[in-house]
Amino acid sequence: MADHGKKYLEAAKKVDREKLYGPEQALTLVKEAAPAKFDESVEVHIRTGADPRHADQIIRGAAVLPAGTGKTRRVLAFATGDKAREAEEAGADIVGGEELVKRIQEGFLDFDVAVATPDMMGMVGLLGKVLGPRGLMPAPKAGTVTPDLSRVIREIKGGRVEFRVDKTGVIHAPIGKVSFSPDQLTQNLAALLDAVQRAKPTGVKGQYIRGITLASTMGPGVHLDIQPALGLAESQR
Repeated sequence: MADHGKKYLEAAKKVDREKLYGPEQALTLVKEAAPAKFDESVEVHIRTGADPRHADQIIRGAAVLPAGTGKTRRVLAFATGDKAREAEEAGADIVGGEELVKRIQEGFLDFDVAVATPDMMGMVGLLGKVLGPRGLMPAPKAGTVTPDLSRVIREIKGGRVEFRVDKTGVIHAPIGKVSFSPDQLTQNLAALLDAVQRAKPTGVKGQYIRGITLASTMGPGVHLDIQPALGLAESQR
């Protein structure tokens, strides 16, 4: 902890790093230990038993957070004709076809999420090297390539978050803001954990979820007791 600032060190004193906390207690502690003056995000980090080097162990999915994310997200939709009008009516910020592909090739990246209808993917595929590394490429497994643009766009605007396992087998995802109430954060945590459990790949054997840590953007990590946390997820079903 020697490399951390004074505010972090003071916040860290509130957390017993050897203890496993119940979900409600952990979320209250994360709020109390958030050291920054701005409204920090609350993030969950899930250590899984997946080895993403194997194609049948890649975890990817999305969850709709009941209390929202606390963040306004700019949605770009690749669509034409009736589907373009549908996307606009659903609240997409930017809608277009071939001209939008060219605009992105020229450097336009002022959006947070991209969605597309299946018929657009031949064209959108040209943007793989641009959007892929930034996590912005529409993908069927993430639900962002779909004929049902209206539903997906409304979900994104209302609190939909995507998740994907990183190369170390850990999933990182936001579940709201420090300004959210403990109850709102609990609802969002339950929804995310439920989605992660449903996204378990067939290739993962043994214990799937091996550790869960909560933290604010600038605050210390709080380790969750796994079983009570997963119990929250079961309550969503």
